[in-house]
Amino acid sequence: MERNTLIIAQIQMQVARDKGANIAHAERLIREAAQREAELVMLPEMFCCPYENSAFRPYGEAVGGEAQKALAALARELGVWIVGGSLPELEGARVYNTSFVYDSAGQQVARHRKMHLFDISVEGGQSFRESDTLTSGHDVTVFDTPWGKMGLCICFDLRFEELARVMALQGARVLLVPAAFNMTTGPAHWELLFRQRAVDNQLYTVGTSPARNEKETYVAWGHSIVCDPWGSVLHQCGAGEEVAVTALDLTRIESVRRQLPILSARREDVYSVGQK
Repeated sequence: MERNTLIIAQIQMQVARDKGANIAHAERLIREAAQREAELVMLPEMFCCPYENSAFRPYGEAVGGEAQKALAALARELGVWIVGGSLPELEGARVYNTSFVYDSAGQQVARHRKMHLFDISVEGGQSFRESDTLTSGHDVTVFDTPWGKMGLCICFDLRFEELARVMALQGARVLLVPAAFNMTTGPAHWELLFRQRAVDNQLYTVGTSPARNEKETYVAWGHSIVCDPWGSVLHQCGAGEEVAVTALDLTRIESVRRQLPILSARREDVYSVGQK
């Protein structure tokens, strides 16, 4: 039986240049979230690593690395689910931007490698090429939880509506997005995209960002956000560090879908487009 209420915590944390210090800081904030009765705790994109190409490989780790072990142990100890933001995952010569998910027993239940790499050049604004260092993933990530299925993607993935729709059609009730929009894209598109994906797919969207640090080479927008299936913003952080705890009423999903039957039971109609 799926649970109909989820208490979710977003860890909008400052990310320093010491990996061990970042992991320890994340642990402290996760403990705070658990004390506030959070059932699922979510970290930001690159929570233990500066967001710059030169840092990804030196801060990276293979499967079962230091940060992953710490999060798994903490999930087991506290009895909470942890969405481990993302970190640089090493596999041979490749580096992936990867999010690991742990259940309340500390077992890894999902892994998402960022599919759409952040290669942009905005006139008069931000330029960045993740593909200079990172390799893209290829898998759509939907996983089971006590609250039903959830979808997981990372930052730039959110801009691709097709990916969100596939996750919704696979049963996702919540879309979890560790992300680090910047001072160009954040003011323009952050709230817009999370509200639009929630409306398009009639589910909850949860975006968790690092806190803003204007002394870094890449300045995150912050403003971690939760939107409901109607597109309403349930909570939005400011720019600074914050542990934001929000209760999600999951019956809202079915209510909205009944009122506006966009995601109909006749899903075969969607899959058959272009095949006749």
